[in-house]
Amino acid sequence: MDWEKLELNAKIINALKKANVTSARKILSLPAPDLQRLLHLSDSEVQLVHTAVAALYRTVPPVTALQLTLGEFPSLEPGHRLSFACPVLDGLLSGGLPLHGITELAGESAAGKTQFGLQLSLSVQYSREHGGLGAGAVYICTEDPFPIKRLRQLITQQSRLRPDVPPALIRAIRFSDNIYIEHTADLEALQKCVTQRVRTLLERGLVRLIVVDSVAALFRSEFQADEAIERARHLLAFSAALHRLSHTYSAPVFCINQVSDVVDGPNPGRCDYGLVESKFLPALGITWANQVMVRLMLRRQERSLTLGEQTSAARRLEVVFAPHLARASCLCGVWEEGVRGITQEGIVE
Repeated sequence: MDWEKLELNAKIINALKKANVTSARKILSLPAPDLQRLLHLSDSEVQLVHTAVAALYRTVPPVTALQLTLGEFPSLEPGHRLSFACPVLDGLLSGGLPLHGITELAGESAAGKTQFGLQLSLSVQYSREHGGLGAGAVYICTEDPFPIKRLRQLITQQSRLRPDVPPALIRAIRFSDNIYIEHTADLEALQKCVTQRVRTLLERGLVRLIVVDSVAALFRSEFQADEAIERARHLLAFSAALHRLSHTYSAPVFCINQVSDVVDGPNPGRCDYGLVESKFLPALGITWANQVMVRLMLRRQERSLTLGEQTSAARRLEVVFAPHLARASCLCGVWEEGVRGITQEGIVE
């Protein structure tokens, strides 16, 4: 480290050299009292050292939360996201899936959760200009066989779902060749899949999206009710592996989750995340909830929606929690070409 680059006086620079401090990492990792004893400097002089080293390596000036709220630093707002290929859904999620962290979609059976996973697996293959990441997806199935027939139908209908994309560009993408399907029958196979095969695909740039369908299946089946601690240990190891991959390769993780019935009566240890009127809560409890950055809930409703000549059962997609999103929801339906959000003006019951 060339201490002469720092805006420090000669006394401080000589103290750094005399103590044989050769790296900025050591400066920033040491608490002020330890650095003061090492360098034999005053408290104010140590503070100058910390400030000078931090300024050298800081790429942008510090910004307060108030400045971000007032929009004074738009360049620091979240950047590119993975589009859902639907303006209404993207609007609800402020552009789509964040590129870092785990996004969970929970809901009852037949709510349409897998449809979202399939649609994202196609959307990720478009260029960034069209809301994608220019790479494939790895789709991990833990309970049901991969819905290949539905995927093929979605591929043939891409031009209807994405009228904003030139038809020639859609035809040029070999969608089915860029979705890597994994089936895991137990937790050991799941962990090995994530830490080895998925990592290899990410390292080679073949994929930029990880879909797990579903995250609860194996953790529910392999542990008894009195094995909560052991289940939590495996769950944390699994989520840690997903987080490392997501943050290392800027790859969004989309986990589909089952739900559990809400037990009547007071339960002070249960967290309902504000879903007080819901009969169901996302599975795996607080241990898993703490690993999720964005939680979405999908509910199938009794009414139906009409879009053109097609009719679909209505679904409500709700943002339960997210660090960058308000609590909100929208109606959506599953159509031949994929999932579409519906504005209030477009509803026909």
